[in-house]
This record gives sequence, structure tokens and C-alpha cells, in this order.
Amino acid sequence: MTNLPILYSFRRCPYAMRARLALQSAQLKVELREILLRDKAPAFLAASPKGTVPVLVTKGEVIEESLDIMLYALRQNDPEGWLHRENEALALIAECDGPFKQALDRYKYASRIPDSDPEAERQKAALFLRKLDDMLRHSPWLLADRPTLADMATLTFLRQFAMVDRLWFDAQPWPHLHRWLDSFLASDRLAAIMRKYSTWQADDPLTIFP
Repeated sequence: MTNLPILYSFRRCPYAMRARLALQSAQLKVELREILLRDKAPAFLAASPKGTVPVLVTKGEVIEESLDIMLYALRQNDPEGWLHRENEALALIAECDGPFKQALDRYKYASRIPDSDPEAERQKAALFLRKLDDMLRHSPWLLADRPTLADMATLTFLRQFAMVDRLWFDAQPWPHLHRWLDSFLASDRLAAIMRKYSTWQADDPLTIFP
């Protein structure tokens, strides 16, 4: 047994990825439980009946939203200064999680969504990406000369968008955005949170992250 918070996660989910990024930056240790989304563990559903990752179970609460997990971790320990210009970061993240993510889903999963036009949805998403490219014109990161919450809460979704059609994405005139994403994709930071774990079972030994 452990008194650590429990993080229910799924390796490739961009929401779970950004939660792990913040926990890693904050050096807030958790018990990591990798979930299989098509066969969800009963303990996971008991903690969070909505059944989406990530979920952080602490002594006092169950945190079911990835951004809330990020803020929970960083408000305990923020050694890299990720909460710099927090209000501006949260406004930008709201754009990412709202209109951009809606367009991304309708672009990526167009075959599953009746009447979805993937080209139109891609162009809607591109409005946000052009804004980011312009923001990155004079700085390596969105709100500072180093990573902050604004970067790490959006980059996992940019990664997902780029992977839908990488040839198309690479052909777009967004040099600053491409540099930003490529730096993230090549980083030790990303490699550390993308380690593969076996699907959690109730009798497994503890997996501590980070």
C-alpha cells in the first residue's frame, strides 16, 4: 500500500499526456495505473464513473480533468515556473480545448461523425495554429523564453493534429510552429512521459511516476 495519489492514465491520450507532463515538472510522485480504455478496470470506474482519463485520486478528492490535475501539481511545486502569466495561459488553453479540439476531433475522426467535412474542419483548426505560429515568431515558447503551462497544455494536441496527415502538416507555411513541435517531439521530457507500461491489474506491484 502507498499514501501516494493514484493517477489513472492512458499512454497516448493527449489529456493524460499533459497531466503526466505537469506531474513530471512538479516532481509530484503518484502511483501510475495504465488503463485499457476498451476494458476499464472496476477500481477506475469506481473512482470516476465517467470513465475517461486522466483521473487523479488524492486523499481528499478525485480530480477528473487534465488541466485541473496540471494546476493541482504545479500549485504544490512549480520549479520551472510553468504558472508564469497564468491567466493568459488559461485563455489560450481554453481556445485549444474548445474550438481547436472540436475541429481536431471532427477532422481526425471524420469517418465516425455523420456530415463531418474533414477538409473544412482542418481549416477551422488551422486558424488556431496560425495564431500560435505568429506568437512563436519572436520567442521559442508561447509566453516566455522557456516552456510554461501554455505550451505543455497545448503541444500534446498539436502532436495529435500533426499525426493525422503529417505530409500536409509539414507542407504548411508555419515555420515557427514546426520548430516548436519538433523541439517538443525530440525532447527528453516527452520521452520520459511516453514510457510504455503494462495495463494495470489490481494485484500488480506499484508503478511510481515520475
